[in-house]
Amino acid sequence: MRLLALETATLAGGAALLDDGRLIGESRLNIALTHSERLMAVVDRLLQDCGWDATSLDALAVSIGPGSFTGLRVGAATAKGLALALEIEVAPVPTLDALAATLPFADAPVCAILAARRDEVYCSLYRWTGAAMAREWDYLALPPAEAAARLEAPVIVLGDGVAACRPHLGRLGAGLREADPVHSVPSPAVVGALGHAILAAGGGIPAERLAPLYLRPSEAELRARHA
Repeated sequence: MRLLALETATLAGGAALLDDGRLIGESRLNIALTHSERLMAVVDRLLQDCGWDATSLDALAVSIGPGSFTGLRVGAATAKGLALALEIEVAPVPTLDALAATLPFADAPVCAILAARRDEVYCSLYRWTGAAMAREWDYLALPPAEAAARLEAPVIVLGDGVAACRPHLGRLGAGLREADPVHSVPSPAVVGALGHAILAAGGGIPAERLAPLYLRPSEAELRARHA
């Protein structure tokens, strides 16, 4: 299975190519550029560098959120367009799952935390089962203090939302560990690996069913409600 994976839920967007679950190539950028300005250029260059043609792809995987509303829309629209044109399935991969999966074999629960607007963070808790990261919480959007209050030691935290929670984590003492900053954002390659597992289990969906996981209303929706 030749798979293209897209990650646009965070600032560090990118793409990866996998062949039967084996990583062939990956491109990531952690800079302030709109994903719509760069995503297809990244995909085109990655395909070219790996000697693949888009028509050889068998499936897509895309990070569906939670995360940046604009980034999620760009990723979903790109995945839909490619899947429809190539007549292939899409594997929807929750972003927090992909973030937690960058720490396999963890010897303590792992809390994946992503920054969100309106003084909130997105978070969920995971535990390594020996084969995969099993999610133990729902996907949540919470103020940092509430997210931190849910945690018990020992625990490993990772993600770009950890900074917002840090002032509230002191009570965990030595039972708190922070993952290396290299794990602060999801990896397109991990999105691809999780997507490959979803597809292998028959969980792929047609392009028209693909929808982002937002968790909360957008700023525009909140303004409209207030009005």
